[in-house]
Amino acid sequence: MSDCCTPAAFQPPELPAASLGEFRTIALIGPPNSGKSTLFNRLTGLRQKVANYPGVTVEQRMGRMAGIDRDDLVLIDLPGIYSLDPFSEDARVSIDVLKGNMPGTPKPDAVLLVMDSLHLTRQLMLAAPILGLGLPTLVLLNMTDLMEARGGVVDALKLAEELGAPVARVSATQGTGLDAIQIFLNRHRGVSNTDDVPHPFTLPVLGNAMSTHVWAAQVSSKTGYQAPLSAKNTQKVDGILLHRVWGPLLFLAVVFGVFEVVFSIGQPLSDGFGDVLAKAGGYVAAFVPEGWMRSLLLDGAWKGVSSVLVFLPQILLLFLFIGILEDTGYLARAALIADRVMRTIGLNGKAFIPLLSAYACAVPAIMATRTIENKRDRLATILVTPFMTCSARLPVYMLLIAAFIPNLTFLGGLVGLRTLVMLGLYLMGFVAAMTTAWLLKSSILKSSETPFILELPQYRMPTLRSMGLRLVDRAQVFLYQAGTVILCVTLALWVLAHLPIHGGKTPELAESLIGKLGHVIEPAIAPLGFNWKIGIGLLTSVLAREVMVGTMGTLYGADPQTQAESLQTALHHDLPLGGAVALMVFFAFAMQCTSTMAVVRRETNSWKWPAIQFLWMLVLAYGGAWVANWVVTAVWG
Repeated sequence: MSDCCTPAAFQPPELPAASLGEFRTIALIGPPNSGKSTLFNRLTGLRQKVANYPGVTVEQRMGRMAGIDRDDLVLIDLPGIYSLDPFSEDARVSIDVLKGNMPGTPKPDAVLLVMDSLHLTRQLMLAAPILGLGLPTLVLLNMTDLMEARGGVVDALKLAEELGAPVARVSATQGTGLDAIQIFLNRHRGVSNTDDVPHPFTLPVLGNAMSTHVWAAQVSSKTGYQAPLSAKNTQKVDGILLHRVWGPLLFLAVVFGVFEVVFSIGQPLSDGFGDVLAKAGGYVAAFVPEGWMRSLLLDGAWKGVSSVLVFLPQILLLFLFIGILEDTGYLARAALIADRVMRTIGLNGKAFIPLLSAYACAVPAIMATRTIENKRDRLATILVTPFMTCSARLPVYMLLIAAFIPNLTFLGGLVGLRTLVMLGLYLMGFVAAMTTAWLLKSSILKSSETPFILELPQYRMPTLRSMGLRLVDRAQVFLYQAGTVILCVTLALWVLAHLPIHGGKTPELAESLIGKLGHVIEPAIAPLGFNWKIGIGLLTSVLAREVMVGTMGTLYGADPQTQAESLQTALHHDLPLGGAVALMVFFAFAMQCTSTMAVVRRETNSWKWPAIQFLWMLVLAYGGAWVANWVVTAVWG
């Protein structure tokens, strides 16, 4: 993937020396899924930067606060944690920042503690150690709009009295109640809209995690907290979705339904978008004179880039469904279902979230493994994450499936053959990941079992705003990739396809520089059913998997015999069925992404592991493709 997935270098802003009682640096902290990141984004807008804390792999997010009378306030977004016990790298970073022991990061002058009011009793377990640090703290009860709408009750004044800190009801999603933050910051030690607090907080004597739990329950009871009534309905729904038998079956049905819709609706959308791109290319051609410039722009750049852009509707449709499943709270339940499978191979449910996010991109997914406390579990998860079918593989799969797999349906049109093939490819990557993890965890990365703790959110309706922002973000990443890496590769391929020039004439494609390079590669890939053009595509796809499609579009566009044909038609005539199936299998297993290898090297602090990872995946890809080509050729000829 592109560098957009890699955090940019960022130096903490220079802060003026704080006067007595003034706030300059504010720490934002809270449990995972409490809405902390949403609040950070709303408070800082676009005035934020991401980097890594020095010496560790935990992300550092800092930003200037917007919407506050003062313009010198810096907000530090600390990792989402459940406690300050230094078992994980995230918790160690939070402790160091809060105590002023993190190099290059100023000690916070105050703290904003975010808690999900839908699960207040459990969320309070983090309040005691945070308040015990003695820093001025404003407690923000997030999602109170949802809590109250569902019959939940909490007395914010009594909670402020119990905690010895100001408390405010807010909604990070709706942006309500945030004026309490400005009041708190402007009044220094002033309180929010819950009146003055009569006494300071006294840290309770806590022996272990359970007694923290007891204290949180007592505070919750004294404040008259009542969980939302919908929690009872949640338990009923969870009884079905988390059932040992029905849960996994329903999960498979949901996954199948998503891919069926992506094909049944997404394919016509992509076809229509392809027509628009083709007409746009024809419109541009009318203003460019005949010659090498038109060939460069249309046969090189435009055909290469548009052959990838055509899959944008299907990719966005897939991410729309993933976003809906995530925002409704269903994906958290899927993590519990997956935990039962993962424990059989030595991993726990915490690996599910990184593996799930790898369906978008392996780079942030590998960075998300930082929440896994056990180092061996984390390394095993990092090594198997690239097997998950990322969105960059989707254009390759879509192209080959549409070109070679007939559009047959079964069960009265409910089940499509193309959908089954796509699910098979996703399943193939998942099985490879689980098998590899089992091999690692039963040998060189063997470790003791660790508990899996996950806060299950209540079911809720996703908002149009969150869905829109998610799709805009994915579209920007996709378009950036198409406009940079893919464009550069296609232009370079066009040039190499027209060199060397003899007697003022360009060579035949097979005799060009790129053709000669392809024929050097061809003997090694011929057993897989691949021709030399596929070989060039495999080389360029190491930069990013989707570059493969752009490469094919440029090469077939530069060939006079296929210029007038669509890429699907050209591939269908030029590649045997066995080679097409083998190519799908190859991409299901192969690494094919330099950005992923770079982030694995950074997260493991060694080139040894990405080298082992690349070679292992290449062996599986070559072996699997050879078997696929042999079987398909033997059966269908």
